Amino acid sequence: MIEQCCAHAQRFAAGFRAAGSDVPHEVFINQIMVSFGDDATTQRIIKAIQDDGTCWAGATTWRGRTAMRISVSSWATTQDDIEKSLAAILRVAEQEKLKI
Repeated sequence: MIEQCCAHAQRFAAGFRAAGSDVPHEVFINQIMVSFGDDATTQRIIKAIQDDGTCWAGATTWRGRTAMRISVSSWATTQDDIEKSLAAILRVAEQEKLKI
C-alpha cells in the first residue's frame, strides 16, 4: 500500500511538471505540493478543485509560497482515480488562469 501511494504521488508530480506547473520538491512519500504561479492564482485553483468535487486538495505554505497539497493515503485509490484527479486539477487550473 505504501509503495502504491508513493507511486501515485509521483504520477501527480510528473503530470503537473509536464503541464508546466511548479512542483517545488522531490516526491519521496505520498505527499505532493504544486503551485500554479502566484499565491492568489494557486488559492483560486484550490478553491475551484474543491468546488469541482472530483478530488480534494488543501492549501499549504512551502518556503513562503502558497501551494496545493495532495495526500494519497488510501489503499483503494487506483491509477484511474489519479488520472481523473490530475485531469480535473489541470482543467480547473487552466480555466482559472484564463480568468486573470
